[in-house]
Amino acid sequence: MKKGELTRVAIVAAALELSARVGLEGLTIGALAERMQMSKSGVFAHFGSREDLQIAVLKAYEQRFVDDVLIPGLTAPRGLPRLRAIMDRWLERTALEAADGCIWISGASEYDDRPGPVREELVTMVKAWQRELTRAAQQAADLGDLHPGVPVAELVFELYGLALALHHDTRLLNTPDSLSRARRVFQRILAANAVPDRLASALLNDRSKKSPSPLPHL
Repeated sequence: MKKGELTRVAIVAAALELSARVGLEGLTIGALAERMQMSKSGVFAHFGSREDLQIAVLKAYEQRFVDDVLIPGLTAPRGLPRLRAIMDRWLERTALEAADGCIWISGASEYDDRPGPVREELVTMVKAWQRELTRAAQQAADLGDLHPGVPVAELVFELYGLALALHHDTRLLNTPDSLSRARRVFQRILAANAVPDRLASALLNDRSKKSPSPLPHL
């Protein structure tokens, strides 16, 4: 990788960390230049605009999310094992991120009524993640792991709401046991929608495996 590319990667990494605390709207070329000990023009040379920088941060965040949550989850067998693996990783990451802030969640508040390329990029990413979660749930339904007739779209809506509630309770309310509570709620959601013997089998397989590697604190 060339020096210019390495510098750009370092700038985006610093911008990602900064955005987690101050939000995408709080991200400025000046603050980033000071953090990187560079001139404003030096930082700006790597991006066409502040908007381009914000989109680059979103893309970097999405890649980390995919690497930490989706890809490890996809190594689990299709059906309940995969859905559970994905949700376990997502809930754990959400709890860790709450210390600084989730860019997707904070971005939703910043751009929910603000049209433009940044909002479009954010919406595209969130919808892509919802499609992956829906695919995992639909596979569980197709394999007979869920009760016949379970509305997959509503199940995904419930799971997504659980992650949002976890972030809210952890970040805003500082609830100390929010992650363990979220995991218990997830188990109740599965108990209400999954075929009992399939769920019991998935839980038994989980206990026979080693604990997954911990997620890095971003």
